[in-house]
Amino acid sequence: MVDCNVLITGESGTGKELFARYLHYNSGRAESPFLALNCGAFGEELLSNEMFGHEKGAFTGALTLKKGLIESAQGGTLFLDEITEMSPAMQVKLLRVIQEHEVLRLGGTVPVKTDARYIAATNRDVAAFTKDGSLRQDLFFRLNVVNLHIPPLCERKGDVALLSYYFLNKFALLMKKEVASISPEAISLLENHDFPGNVRELENIIERGVAINTGHSIEVAHLPEKLRESVPRLFRKKEGRVPSLEGQEKAYIRWVLNEAGGNQTVAAQMLGISRVSLWRKLKSYDIDDGTILDEAS
Repeated sequence: MVDCNVLITGESGTGKELFARYLHYNSGRAESPFLALNCGAFGEELLSNEMFGHEKGAFTGALTLKKGLIESAQGGTLFLDEITEMSPAMQVKLLRVIQEHEVLRLGGTVPVKTDARYIAATNRDVAAFTKDGSLRQDLFFRLNVVNLHIPPLCERKGDVALLSYYFLNKFALLMKKEVASISPEAISLLENHDFPGNVRELENIIERGVAINTGHSIEVAHLPEKLRESVPRLFRKKEGRVPSLEGQEKAYIRWVLNEAGGNQTVAAQMLGISRVSLWRKLKSYDIDDGTILDEAS
């Protein structure tokens, strides 16, 4: 895998750090550290100390030398989450480190050579932050060698089952449970959920399913009650835009067909329209009825 800086964008909870870890562990740096830092979780002074470190005696209480995360990530990857929350002064310092491949600890006089790959992430509109100066253009260009946008989970339903089993294995191991599978009915319910909380919400659901489980499989009964009773949240904005009425009707018809097991006659009854009207809508919206079950087949 190509070794270059990457900027990952996407809604909160879409799994940006998970993807950053995937990039690291499938690169030539896999044997070296992967370190993560949330840039919005610290004040400027503390963030500077965490990133760049300090020399012994640099300030009151600095009793020992401390290596910063940039130096500690030597040969590996430093993941900078919420990069747009970093102050302008910190951005200047980080830019110099990336350009010169060296870091100067607080209180130090001799720069330390560095070899770290930077993967940054944000749930913000990067173009807007760059335009108004909140994110320096030169730092943006240094980090945005490759840009990866992670869509919300509701737009990649094919990932739900894969991620569910990833979290199942993770939590079964942590909790020392023998839960090894997820029932088809539970997977179907998960795949039809809109996941406003994205991957983080799915992780929470699977963790709960493992925690309360006394058997070997996550069943529908192990899923949250609200999820079992919910219908898709069809009015979710996409990229800040309200979806069209046509798009909503198309999505709703698909959902009803799924609830009806693909039976168009039953689906038409659920929709309160005639079988012929449903057929016309399928044709109008280019929904492939060749893959839909029918009573006549």
